This record gives sequence, C-alpha cells and structure tokens, in this order.
Amino acid sequence: MTNANPTPDPVPTDTSASSSYVPPTPARCFRGAVIASGLAFMMYLLTQSIIQALADVPLPTKSVVAANIAVAVRTLVIGVSTMVTAIFGIATLGLLALGIQLLFKQKQPN
Repeated sequence: MTNANPTPDPVPTDTSASSSYVPPTPARCFRGAVIASGLAFMMYLLTQSIIQALADVPLPTKSVVAANIAVAVRTLVIGVSTMVTAIFGIATLGLLALGIQLLFKQKQPN
C-alpha cells in the first residue's frame, strides 16, 4: 500500500552556510590573483632549481633497475613540481578574468 499524497521533506532550517556567503569583488579577485601569481613564481623557481640539481647528479650506471628507478623518481618529482606551478598559474589567470568580468558588470547600467 502506497501513500497517495506523500508529505514533502522538511526544509532544512540551518542557514549558517548561506548566511556566511560573501560575493566576490574585483578587489578580492585581484588580491587572490597576486597571491596565486606569487606562489606560481616561487614554484617556478623551485622547479628550475630541482631541474638543475637533478641535471648535475649523474644516473647510476651499474644496474639497469637502479637507473630505471632513478629516472622514474626524477620524472615524478619534476612532473609534480611543474603541475603545481601550472595549477597556480591557471588560478591566477582565472582570478584575473573573474576580476575583469566583475569590473565590467559593475560598470553596466541596470
């Protein structure tokens, strides 16, 4: 036997998440872009340092397995560092674009 008129689920009364929402402003976007670009630049410098340090150390030649492991570790370290640099760079571009978009929206008449 099914209920012909099911009662709707009660609406949650917790409004703490919606009341703490602060809309983005151009100043906040540009400030975040400056922070993200600084982190991206620092990660770029770190990546270059890692690449140079690994280039100065020769690969082990006595064992093929050791050489393969060394190549895999080098690739992994450089790849992760490059990926983090790219993520912060993309975040910078996204925040700049959002800030510019918000500037244009503020200038448009309603």
